[in-house]
Amino acid sequence: MRPMRLFTLVRALAVLIALLLFRPAGTTAAHLSVQEAVLRAKPAVALVVSEVSADVRLNCGSGETRVAPTPFRETGTGWVIDANGFLITNAHVVQPAYSPPLWLINSLTRRAVESACIPIMLGKMGVMPGERPDLEDQLKRRAFETALPTASARIEPAVFVVLSNGTRLQAEVKKYSPPVAGGEMSGRDLALLKVNAKNLPVLPLGDSKSAQIGDPIHILGFPGVVLSHELLNQSAKAEASVTNGAISGFKQDVADNLVIQTDAPAAWGNSGGPAVNLHAEVTGVLTFVSLAPGPEGSIVQGFNFIIPSAAVRDFVQETEAKPDGRSKFNDEWWAGLRDFFDQSYRSAGRHFEATDKVQPGFPDVKRIRAEARSRPTPIPWAWLTSGVTFLSVAAYGGMWTLRWKRNRFRIPASEVVRLLEESAEPPMLLDVRSANSYAKSPLRIPNAVHITPQQLQEGATVMKIEPDRTVVAYCT
Repeated sequence: MRPMRLFTLVRALAVLIALLLFRPAGTTAAHLSVQEAVLRAKPAVALVVSEVSADVRLNCGSGETRVAPTPFRETGTGWVIDANGFLITNAHVVQPAYSPPLWLINSLTRRAVESACIPIMLGKMGVMPGERPDLEDQLKRRAFETALPTASARIEPAVFVVLSNGTRLQAEVKKYSPPVAGGEMSGRDLALLKVNAKNLPVLPLGDSKSAQIGDPIHILGFPGVVLSHELLNQSAKAEASVTNGAISGFKQDVADNLVIQTDAPAAWGNSGGPAVNLHAEVTGVLTFVSLAPGPEGSIVQGFNFIIPSAAVRDFVQETEAKPDGRSKFNDEWWAGLRDFFDQSYRSAGRHFEATDKVQPGFPDVKRIRAEARSRPTPIPWAWLTSGVTFLSVAAYGGMWTLRWKRNRFRIPASEVVRLLEESAEPPMLLDVRSANSYAKSPLRIPNAVHITPQQLQEGATVMKIEPDRTVVAYCT
């Protein structure tokens, strides 16, 4: 093999090994696995509760009394857009608390009248509650006719955010873009919430403008059927559920705002939940679902709609929220997930410990940290192979370097003949053999000057040679 070709091969192998051994820690593949993308996103998704309580003053016929009926609660989903306590959800999720409608105040008042007056009226008649349903219906109508007109209610609306670690935080609505009038949901059906917290897990915004039909997405949220499930404990209900699907169309709502259609399943309670792509970025926010015809139409799956992330980015402009996706929680959590799925379980465990110190108690962190502890450290075959390859290349390169140093001034006999025949100034030939070898050998190089190695080392002057003349030495 020629020296230049060998050098090129060695250099190529060295570059390949450097890429394998010194790949930057932040380098990621074009797409994450479904499991890693979902795990990155889940801690940043929170349950949003709109609650309206009331203090009702009424008179059931025996003097004024105060009653606190069961509060009205509506749940939805939100997600952290800024680690400093800013969350995005749908406006219609927080609307009952942000702008309590008249029907809600009337409903709370009727609840108070029913809970306070009916037992009194039944007691006067010597009837136990539930004993005469027909009678109770009559008494309700009478109580509503007599007590309801004079009743007054003082309402106390509030919005709460419940993180998946169980932390309950009161939220303030910082920006509100109401749904379209008439009950229809708009492509700008958004609300920005603020809670008193730092270093929260956060979801970065993706580029919805580059989304294509068929792109896979995952909708995260808190469907009501899960929250009210009688077989699940409270801690399980605080974790977001995940449904999978793809982008199936690009539409406009009744306000001519762009919405993205998806076949990912959704239900009541998913409203405001993020639709996450395979980069663990938010493509959009679920805003409304499709219902079957009829007064009590059920949800028709496969025809749900999300607000594009570009609209969310426009919505938070000129607010204090910074949707840059940066968080101390994310730094440790994402690094731990990357190591975990690379089977570097010890390193992953250290990152998960650090994650739990930033924000303790998140169930996904606890679960995958325990899984990392239980898994044995795999044999690093890639590192071993790379190391053996590197050592082999280094040894071969060292041998090649020694050989090159030894032979760098050697020229083949054909080149000497060519110089003797074609050169205008023929080279000076030196026969550098010991006196004994020279005397015993029948080989004589024509026109060569004999000089022993000892004489050459002692610097003996054989003859004067021009500085630019080629000298070829023969030795054994």
